[in-house]
Amino acid sequence: MMFQLKKTQVSTANAPAAIGPYSQAVVAGPLVFTSGQLPVDPTTNELVGGDAANQAKQVFENLKAVLAEAGTDLSRVVKATVFLKNMDDFGAVNEVYASYFGEGTLPARSAVQVAKLPKDVSVEIEMIALV
Repeated sequence: MMFQLKKTQVSTANAPAAIGPYSQAVVAGPLVFTSGQLPVDPTTNELVGGDAANQAKQVFENLKAVLAEAGTDLSRVVKATVFLKNMDDFGAVNEVYASYFGEGTLPARSAVQVAKLPKDVSVEIEMIALV
């Protein structure tokens, strides 16, 4: 017998709207899978400028909003993938990353440098969390 998981789209006005054929996040069974979030202010729909650390803060605020809409939060994240335009920004982004996770079991994580990110931003992050 095949087990059927329900798949539910997550959408919130507190994070940037999807600009293509994808969801901000999808809940499947006990997990929520976020799309990569960019440093876009959802109130103005404008990119947040500044260095990679400043951009990472907006990315985390967007991820928190998407996770909240899905009924979860950063404490339940099990995996994060960080995409960097320049690996030289790793330390600065890592400091921001660490500030958003408290005590306890930290999520597994990958951090990779990519040739280019949408809108030429410095950082994009996606997550998988328990609902």
